[in-house]
Order: sequence, then structure tokens, then C-alpha cells
Amino acid sequence: MRNSWLIAVVLLAACGPAKVAEKPKEPVRAPETFRAKFETSKGDIVVTVNRAWAPLGADRFYELVQEKFYDEQKFFRVVRGFVAQWGIHKDPKVNRLWSAREIVDDPVKERNVRGTITFATRGPNTRSTQLFFNLRDNTSLDSQGFAPFGKVTEGLEVLDQLAFVYGDIAPRGPGPDPKLAQQEGNAYFERTWPRLDTMKRVTIIP
Repeated sequence: MRNSWLIAVVLLAACGPAKVAEKPKEPVRAPETFRAKFETSKGDIVVTVNRAWAPLGADRFYELVQEKFYDEQKFFRVVRGFVAQWGIHKDPKVNRLWSAREIVDDPVKERNVRGTITFATRGPNTRSTQLFFNLRDNTSLDSQGFAPFGKVTEGLEVLDQLAFVYGDIAPRGPGPDPKLAQQEGNAYFERTWPRLDTMKRVTIIP
């Protein structure tokens, strides 16, 4: 029998709406090492990103932060002793746009230990915008293709303060439905899941 966490992880990134055709953008390359500040409703977190760990993932994260994609988002999946996940934009139109920009997988070079940040997937080569912090050592994810690209270097205790009130996401648990969230944006969370914590803003530290 496959590890029960595998089922949960496959569901980490919900299927988005139909992809929208658009003119390809110039690729974005992140610095080899940089720091990002996460301002949350429970305090600030600083992550140090090492591009060598997962170059494509680091580049995508850097691009999304520059686009202010992660501002005013909800931690919609917080499972005690597992992960804290976010990455659904407040505007459904933006979610549809980015769902068309999946990136291929990076080789897993670092382990999914507590405090690392990793892209969620729904299968091979499906990374787009959703991320999670590992709340414990989830090294079983290493063999499943989840490649961390950075690690919390300040504010690790903030992760333990995030609201663990709704359980896992649907259909795995009684929590929020990522499909509906992608279709409705923050209106869905605010209407039905008011106790979720917020990712207020993410910025690159000079």
C-alpha cells in the first residue's frame, strides 16, 4: 500500500480552470541566493532561497514575488505536523492566467525538513503557484519529486502559530475546497472560512 501521505500530497495543488493561451513571456532568472520576507497575520518569516537547490522553482517563486502574486492570500491548508499551504490568488482571473504557466520538475537535491519551502503539485511537471512550508521533517516527500528551494532562517516559530482550525482540504478533509477557491478567490475564503490566517505580503529583501 502506498504511503497515505502520497494521496494527500497529490491533492496539494487543485486542478485549475481551462488554460488561457497567451504570448510567452521572457524567462525570469533569480539570483543564486536571496532572501524573501513573508509578512503574515501571525508575524514575519524570512526565507533564504538557494537557486542551486531547485533552479526552476526558485525562478518561478522570484517571478511571482516580483509580480506581487502572493500578497493578501490565505493559508488555506494548515495541517498540524505536516504542511502550511497557500498560493491561490485573491482574483480568479489571475488564477486562470497562471494556471497556464506550469513548470517542469526540478531534481530533488535537498530534503523536505522542517522549515523548508516547496512547490505543491498535482502530478509530474505541474508546479505553478501553490507553495507549502514543511511543518516537520517530511522526508517521505523527497522520493515523490517535491524539491525544496529555500528554508526559513527567521521566524520559524510563526509557522506553529498558524490557525489549525479547519483540518485538511476537501476532499481529503473538512477544510476549504481549492477548486472553489480558484474560481472565486478570496471571496470564497472570507465568506466560508473566516479564521484562516493571511499572507499579507511577500517581498525580496535587498
